Amino acid sequence: MTLSRTAAPVARGRRRRVLAYWPQYLAISPFYVLFAVFGLAPLLFSFYLAFQRWDGIGEMQFAGLDNFQYLIKDDVFWLSLWNTLLIWVMSTVPTLTLALVLAVLLHSVKRFKAFYRMAFFIPNITSTVAISIFFGALFATNYGLVNAGLEAVGLPEVAWLQNAWGIKIVIAVLTVWQWTGYNAIIYLAGLQTIPSDLYEQARIDGANAVQLFRHVTLPLLRPIILFTVVLSTIGGLQTFTEPKVLLGDTAGTGQSGLTMVFYFYRQAFSHNDYGYGAAIAVVVLLVVALFTILNWALVQRGQSERSR
Repeated sequence: MTLSRTAAPVARGRRRRVLAYWPQYLAISPFYVLFAVFGLAPLLFSFYLAFQRWDGIGEMQFAGLDNFQYLIKDDVFWLSLWNTLLIWVMSTVPTLTLALVLAVLLHSVKRFKAFYRMAFFIPNITSTVAISIFFGALFATNYGLVNAGLEAVGLPEVAWLQNAWGIKIVIAVLTVWQWTGYNAIIYLAGLQTIPSDLYEQARIDGANAVQLFRHVTLPLLRPIILFTVVLSTIGGLQTFTEPKVLLGDTAGTGQSGLTMVFYFYRQAFSHNDYGYGAAIAVVVLLVVALFTILNWALVQRGQSERSR
């Protein structure tokens, strides 16, 4: 009896405290409402739809694991996975390398630093559709500026959007142009957290610029570099707009521009096979989750090694 009598006032006190902050809860509620409607609900429905057969109009039919069993045997899906990984490697390595170089150079600049930051960040906030249309004209076979430059130096034209490797190169170059500045800003923020005393001590010990970069800058930027690698991986696994705008529904010669998300879109919205499209989306989500876990493991290992 005593416990029940004391528990009731405590519960009422908690309710009063919650109600006292209702304006704050109301202020942040739009985010959670929008996330529930446009994020969580579609995600849960996609998981449910992955186990169904549905053309978007008629009744759903339970398919069990049939969609996933077909996916494992689907050569086109494995082609899309291979294309996605190739484009990711071709874009991520130069993107992060150039971003790190630009960040180091920008960190040493004394004047107009804010202007350079803005200039590097502009490609990231530009519409991907607009960029893709521009790059499609830039790499066009007959009238593209890139082929005009090749002809000017005596080299033959390249049918960039008509061969397998040319398509991947164009998508990779587009990605590099769009995301280098974004990653450079992240690296610059990391560089500004490194104490200048460490560089001064290393210089006193006789370290040159290369040794400073290798033994001071890179180790201290390791968590940030891993963070950008995983972000780039997640973005690369979701590549869709660039090949869709550049190549249309055909995905180019031999479907060499077909990525996993592009394949999901085509199965669901072009072939009206929403169940199989949802199964592909679930697999993409699992791959993204795998890389997220890998990032956490690498960061934890790096921190444990530094603490020894």
